[in-house]
Amino acid sequence: MAARLLRLRLRLRSTSSTFQSLSLSSTLSSSIDRCFSSSSHSPPSSTTPEAQAYLTNLFDHVGQPTSATHPELMSPADITPGITAQEYIHRRARLLALLPPASVAIIASAPVKMMTDVVPYPFRQDADFFYLTGCTQPGGLALFSHHSGFCMFMPDPDPHEIVWQGQIAGVDAAIDFFKADQAFPLSMMPKLLPEMLKGATRVFHNPNTAPTSPYFKLDAFQKALANYQVKDISTYTHKLRWIKSPSEITLMRESASIACQSLIQTMLHSRTYPDESKLAAKVEFECKMRGAQRMAFSPVVGGGANGSTIHYSRNDKKIREGELVLMDIGCELHGYLSDLTRTWPPSGKFNPYQEELYSLILETNKECVELCKPGASIQEINNYSVKMLMKGLKELGILKGEMISSYHQLNPTSIGHYLGMDVHDSALLSTDRPLQPGVIITIEPGVYIPPSYDAPSRYCGMGIRIEDEVLITETGHEVLTASMPKEIPHLKALLKMSSDK
Repeated sequence: MAARLLRLRLRLRSTSSTFQSLSLSSTLSSSIDRCFSSSSHSPPSSTTPEAQAYLTNLFDHVGQPTSATHPELMSPADITPGITAQEYIHRRARLLALLPPASVAIIASAPVKMMTDVVPYPFRQDADFFYLTGCTQPGGLALFSHHSGFCMFMPDPDPHEIVWQGQIAGVDAAIDFFKADQAFPLSMMPKLLPEMLKGATRVFHNPNTAPTSPYFKLDAFQKALANYQVKDISTYTHKLRWIKSPSEITLMRESASIACQSLIQTMLHSRTYPDESKLAAKVEFECKMRGAQRMAFSPVVGGGANGSTIHYSRNDKKIREGELVLMDIGCELHGYLSDLTRTWPPSGKFNPYQEELYSLILETNKECVELCKPGASIQEINNYSVKMLMKGLKELGILKGEMISSYHQLNPTSIGHYLGMDVHDSALLSTDRPLQPGVIITIEPGVYIPPSYDAPSRYCGMGIRIEDEVLITETGHEVLTASMPKEIPHLKALLKMSSDK
């Protein structure tokens, strides 16, 4: 602990000098001085064995994987697996280039959500905070401005919490590992942040994490909020995250590959164990065995009529002989998500009506994938899919009339969405936006016919969706989920393999 206090004092003195060189007010510098001069601890010599050991092993204890602790995942240049420190620095420079003069951006980490009074839900970092800092831990605060650059407020060390939860990153790791320009303990934030906000004409923040972050209740922030100076930082961060870098594309290819391999294994499993809950468990097991940290969302495993509920999540029913099962799954690999849907009969046989409807969805999927290229938009592709599906559903006698409202009863969804660090990534960006190389979208036509719908009874209670991930390239597109079968003969052959075992 003495070595840690030494490190903290050095950081505070360093950042105090930095602030003075930036010509910020003396109030801020004196606040920093008071914080460390009031300490009753005497720093040990930096040459003591304790201090030397601490400095040597600094990156072994930052509360998340590093190249020292996880050499199988990371290179020394990485902050998170596959993403280098230089790329994070470039992201922050791009954000600062977008921020207006005399503005400040505050982004808080995601809150810890509790399942019970002492049991937390698994923590997942806010995508904007993760994208800009690389920090996967709760409790931090990042600040960006043209005056102070990239500043981090880090949770104060709590010996009791360390015993129960393990080591977390502090001020030293913020500068040495995450490459912050300046860093302070979170306990100093109420004194320092108001000074940082002085003179700011606009304050940007993340409304999703703000209410649970301590900065939100500060008088200085509430004053800016009352004066209509506070704006949503997502206006900028969603633009930055929209086009993926080569490193991000590599991670998303790997995430998609894991999802495809896992769903194939689950499909093979479905004939022997046609239970929604068992298939959900199987696909999660397979994803994690292949390196995924978590599922991108709770798997949708809808057997029979349950497949007609778009975000069905109960997964508690046995799939009956002759029914289809719709599985919508995705996993997360080091912050990047996959999203994939397939529909098939666990019995291995489509009946003629299932095959008719499935073929319509399949052809729509394939034609819409071919439309994916630079300059096209999700909205244009969606409009094409609506025309194609309406025509096909009318020919099958399922859809009557030309009313778009009738069609939306059978498919209220869009053809797709942007995909990345969130399932619906860069959600503030319009789907009319012309696609560019490096953007990743989903193509997911479907039809969801409730059991009580006024249509030929042979189609009622049927839900079918076929979803692929598509990367926009310079020359067109690349289907990241192309290894996952979707043609009827291929599905039949795959399911026959499971019965031959």
